Amino acid sequence: MAWSSILKRLLPVFVFAILAVSSVESYTCVVSACNEETCPGPTTSCTATKGCFSRMMKSETPSTLSDLMLNQKGCTSDADTCSNLEFSATLGDQRTFRYKNRCCTTGQCNKENITVPSPSSEPNGVRCAACYSEKGKSCKVNATIVCTGNEKKCVEVTGTAVATSTFLLYGKGCATENACDMNTTVFDGINIHAKCIPPDGSPALKSISSLPVVLLLLKVLL
Repeated sequence: MAWSSILKRLLPVFVFAILAVSSVESYTCVVSACNEETCPGPTTSCTATKGCFSRMMKSETPSTLSDLMLNQKGCTSDADTCSNLEFSATLGDQRTFRYKNRCCTTGQCNKENITVPSPSSEPNGVRCAACYSEKGKSCKVNATIVCTGNEKKCVEVTGTAVATSTFLLYGKGCATENACDMNTTVFDGINIHAKCIPPDGSPALKSISSLPVVLLLLKVLL
């Protein structure tokens, strides 16, 4: 059979497959952004091929005047990879941060609102050095905080501006485990890098400080 005849028979199959894939991957997502738990007013929509997302983040301090909140919904762009992520952290000066991102891949799947849980007040036995600064890439540790709830890791956090990479904030405190070695963008303008550090008064630190005593005992025994 001639190649031309084979190609003519296969061409409709290729066209049908392309149309089928396109119809499966294309759908609409809800689009909204506001500084409230539920965005008021009518929402718009976008056409997605990669997915929809719903994102909520809150930054709270003892003074409610400096609290921040961002509630977003939309389409995941071709350049991004959407991933489900939820974490929280409590830094020095009683600054708490909570973040939640949810991804989905069906039409209007991000229509329902998401929420971030309130911070727990139940101690979990972990203590961390705590500080916070917006004036330099370090801060003097002036407190030790008792971690609560699922925040069972001690972290060191650095924030820089997305557009200019200039320094914005630095802090230490408690966080959930998934905040370790994390890089993400918050409030559409701050790159956050977090890494886990040893807890305050950890066994590892205690064993190092007691090393001279152990060596002295070995010397006496030998």
